[in-house]
Amino acid sequence: FHGWLFRVSSERRIIEGDVKRWGDVLRGSSRSEGAKSASLARLIAAYPEFRTLFYYRVAKERRLGVRILLELARLCYRPLESLYIVTPSIGAGLFIQHGFSTIIAAKSLGDNCWVNQQVTIGFSSVDDCPTLGNNVSIKAGAIVIGDITIGDNAVVGAGAVVVEDVPPGCTVAGVPARVIRRP
Repeated sequence: FHGWLFRVSSERRIIEGDVKRWGDVLRGSSRSEGAKSASLARLIAAYPEFRTLFYYRVAKERRLGVRILLELARLCYRPLESLYIVTPSIGAGLFIQHGFSTIIAAKSLGDNCWVNQQVTIGFSSVDDCPTLGNNVSIKAGAIVIGDITIGDNAVVGAGAVVVEDVPPGCTVAGVPARVIRRP
């Protein structure tokens, strides 16, 4: 199912970027079984976080046949139930490490972002949600809320609560988050 969904998806180029990024990250981790060859099939089988991202991408298809096949694929390989992705635009190469209890609800995420477990990226009111640039890293337990911008190459430290813009290349930490390192 998954190979066919990949071939017919209008998001194929972005999914290819996801597969490449996951392969690059996993090759850097000697513990990972997927590190040897990160193919679409291996990632679907071994990583529920990747499956959830894949299903998010394919779900943009509106053709009935694709929707039916997507539901069959979800029955065979379940998505991670505690990972919620409700962002209209996510660039290629999103890596979700241990996506347990994670919510990704932003206006947009740039390319090659990294999100750890128990992260909340979300709304402070009905339509106030963050925009993340390229190569942004959000560490475990961080909360990023409101109509703010996280600049390219920024790092949000573990447990940080971010309610103000983060300049490009900066690292923020604390509650509330403050810049602790500038480029």
